[in-house]
Amino acid sequence: MKILVTGGAGYIGSTVARRLMTEGHQVVIFDNLSHSRRSMAPSGAEFVEGNVADRQRVESLLAAGFDGVMHFAALIEAGESMEKPEVYFRNNSAATLSLLEAMLSTGVRRLVFSSTAAVYGEPESTPILENAPLHPTNPYGESKLLVEKMLAWMYRVHGFPYASLRYFNVAGAAGEWGEAHEPETHLIPLVLDVALGRRDKIRIYGDDYPTPDGTCIRDYIHVEDLAEAHLLAFESLGQGGQSIYNLGNGSGFSVRAVIESARRVTGHPIPAEVVPRRPGDPAVLIASSEKIGRDLGWKPRHQQLDSIVASAWEWHQKRYR
Repeated sequence: MKILVTGGAGYIGSTVARRLMTEGHQVVIFDNLSHSRRSMAPSGAEFVEGNVADRQRVESLLAAGFDGVMHFAALIEAGESMEKPEVYFRNNSAATLSLLEAMLSTGVRRLVFSSTAAVYGEPESTPILENAPLHPTNPYGESKLLVEKMLAWMYRVHGFPYASLRYFNVAGAAGEWGEAHEPETHLIPLVLDVALGRRDKIRIYGDDYPTPDGTCIRDYIHVEDLAEAHLLAFESLGQGGQSIYNLGNGSGFSVRAVIESARRVTGHPIPAEVVPRRPGDPAVLIASSEKIGRDLGWKPRHQQLDSIVASAWEWHQKRYR
């Protein structure tokens, strides 16, 4: 099949694109390179530089004939969204509407959407099920929830097939490619930067949360497991329908636990400093991925935190050689 991967030069998008190509699919990468690098796009894939918000450009591209779209292009920093909500609604919500209009216009009728656990906000109970209340605590989560609402109406009115995948914290490396953002704000790469001597210390944003060690708890999923889930979700849409799935490993790890894991894996002390909380950070986010397991047979293979951190550490060391 021929698949358009928006944001396909980013960490997750490029990993999924490579997996698609391994399975024999034809991949076209569409990315504006605002937070990614051209070199991240897999070799052998056609690359088109552009913005998802440019409906005419996207429509012209899709008119060449595609079997579906995997949509990763988005801004992803919850903290930044609390400072610039309008940028997130424009880039994540309004731009996706332009993509949906282009797909409807050209008859491309299969979409896998990169959503987020941030749509839940502060969960009432954990692990979180897909039918849990949706109360985002930051504009990033709200911008993704708006897209999910649009998709639900597109399905109801147009029968538009889609799968919305709610990620938790994605980490680890896949072969020669790992997690790196500019600027970097994700915990595991930041901790490993300290181990590499690129940073003096790691900041812990709040140690007074209602958790066992006072720091936020998150559910980490290896990027290879995430890619596998995307392929399964895309294949399932061959029969049409709509689906929403959580993607996580089912275990929660606190910020302090991640730092301790990195100390074990790297053998470095990794100094840490507690600083005030960031606004909009929920205390605990742990997924239940039982639904996608029942429906599609998906199960994460990388469930141990040290294993996830170790794969990232191996890549980060090579990255700076």
